[in-house]
Amino acid sequence: MQGSAIESTNLDQAQAIAAGEAHHEEHPDLRVFGLITFLISEGMLFLGLFAAYLAYRVVAESWPPEGTPELEILIPGINTIILVSSSFVIHQADHAIKKNDLKTVRWWFLATFIMGAVFIGGQLYEYSNLEFGLTSNLFASTFYVLTGFHGMHVMVGLCLILGVLLTSLKKSSYTSEKHYGIEAASIYWHFVDIVWIILFLMLYII
Repeated sequence: MQGSAIESTNLDQAQAIAAGEAHHEEHPDLRVFGLITFLISEGMLFLGLFAAYLAYRVVAESWPPEGTPELEILIPGINTIILVSSSFVIHQADHAIKKNDLKTVRWWFLATFIMGAVFIGGQLYEYSNLEFGLTSNLFASTFYVLTGFHGMHVMVGLCLILGVLLTSLKKSSYTSEKHYGIEAASIYWHFVDIVWIILFLMLYII
């Protein structure tokens, strides 16, 4: 009688565990969805800035205003190549972690970090050599706001990448089954790159 009770208890526990696993499977990890939702909201902020810039440009008699020194395109062009290339570099880390190759992930993320830091350095160099300031005219103000706001996002991305690098030093920190940090940093970095491409075209090319 007692043996039957024990077996019944074990059966109930097994069913509870199975039900818990099934319940877990029905509720997947929504962190990536949350990140994408956040990036959509950030994209709306950039969209508002883009719309304001274009509106100012349409109503202005001349754009940039007369007397505004022309923007140099060499440094920003090189910066663009570096930043866009870094998206392909960080994407390789996704392939590496799916093979449980954490060492290779570190190298790809380190390369991406260096490329992002070079981009920020290039932007600071450009700022130091511009012949207009934040309050020189409307074009100058929108230029600094747009590029500065994007630069802030690049800095956040560098912090995320550095965080992944430091976390990856811990044993079993990331695996092919558990790598949200790597995925999140990659998605964020792709977002930063896409925004810069639009900015580069608006400010330097069109």
